[in-house]
Amino acid sequence: MALQLQITDAVDNMYNFKFHKAEVEFNWMKYNYPDHPLPYFLFGISTWWQMMPNLDKESPLGDEFLAYMDTTITKAEAIYDADESNIEAAFFLAGAHGFVGRYHSEKKNWMRAASAGKNALKYLEITQGNESFSPEILFGDALFNYYSIWIRETYPMLRPVLLFFPKGDKELGLKQLNEVAKNAFYTRIEATYFLMRIKAFETNETFDALRLGEYVHQKYPDNAYFHRFYARMLYTVGQYDKAAAESTEILNRIEQGQAGYEEISGRYASFYLGHLNKMKKHDDVAATHFQNVINFTESLVDEEDSGYYLYSQYYLAEYEVESGQYESAMDRIDIIRDNTKRRESLNEKARDLKKEIKKRT
Repeated sequence: MALQLQITDAVDNMYNFKFHKAEVEFNWMKYNYPDHPLPYFLFGISTWWQMMPNLDKESPLGDEFLAYMDTTITKAEAIYDADESNIEAAFFLAGAHGFVGRYHSEKKNWMRAASAGKNALKYLEITQGNESFSPEILFGDALFNYYSIWIRETYPMLRPVLLFFPKGDKELGLKQLNEVAKNAFYTRIEATYFLMRIKAFETNETFDALRLGEYVHQKYPDNAYFHRFYARMLYTVGQYDKAAAESTEILNRIEQGQAGYEEISGRYASFYLGHLNKMKKHDDVAATHFQNVINFTESLVDEEDSGYYLYSQYYLAEYEVESGQYESAMDRIDIIRDNTKRRESLNEKARDLKKEIKKRT
């Protein structure tokens, strides 16, 4: 607890993307507690959040993250081997293996993710029933309970792999995540992150997701991921003036080169501004923003099937048809048709727009 109070500012700096400030404190911890897994675990989480705005991007930070988690495991194993009843050591082993599994699942390395998950589960079972020791321990239980069911539902092809894992309980997992988000220290923001995403994209509790997004953005205003999530929720619930203000701020921060603000954030923000200006009939301004969506997307790798990208192509094609730029509009229609299935509504709209061009020419 004394150490926890001492490093509160460091953890807050990490989540607020002030990584250098945070890591100065983590280095102090590493110097004073060289055999404890905590500083390496926090260095790993710090590296994770540096990757968070675009986890799809190949980065040397991935190897750095895995190295920190490997060191966490080594340090925790030494403590655990000396005393197999040490709950703290089991917690760090479950957490580090769990983060490694999370990394590999983001990279679609399913077998590596499953292997890390099995290792995490081994130590998670040791910590179960010891929640009174620390609310942090509940975090692993919560994720396992929710996602062991969610993965079975979302990725049927992985069910054979999951035969080796016990089944969880999604409702219990959500309840546990709420408890961790309220009471934990090290895992509180991680739990809030998962709750935000589940409420936004799984359970359709959009206003709850907005509430959580607003909370983390206000607490960590320089966290690029939280910023763009908050803008997305504002747009989703129809709070368009606020969405426009936050989107404009995101683009300003990208232009200034602020840490974590990159192409994906720019794509989201540009799309919201484009659509909002289109609704207001500010067609020229909207077209500029939609073109920015395309520019941001094309600077990423393998993102041309993104809905933001394809709808921007469609809205620009509409704009160009009205201004007589038929050849450019046809090129955009071809891009949409190449990246959507025939029965998808956007594909149908693109075909209808093509018919309209033929009528006019």
